[in-house]
Amino acid sequence: MLKAIDSRDVIGQAKGILMARRGITAEKAFDELRRASQNLNIKLTEVARLLATHHTELDISDSPTARP
Repeated sequence: MLKAIDSRDVIGQAKGILMARRGITAEKAFDELRRASQNLNIKLTEVARLLATHHTELDISDSPTARP
């Protein structure tokens, strides 16, 4: 149960980062995370964790899933 809550928290943090940086909705932010997860072939929670912990080091506008 705790792991599920942690997963939701980190996904929410990552969505918030994408929403703030890109000015997109929560739904579109989740779609970006999902797409990155599929493209990179890693779990969505791991994509979210990487973004949440390294967001100051990453320029997400250069990501392959970035949309103008």
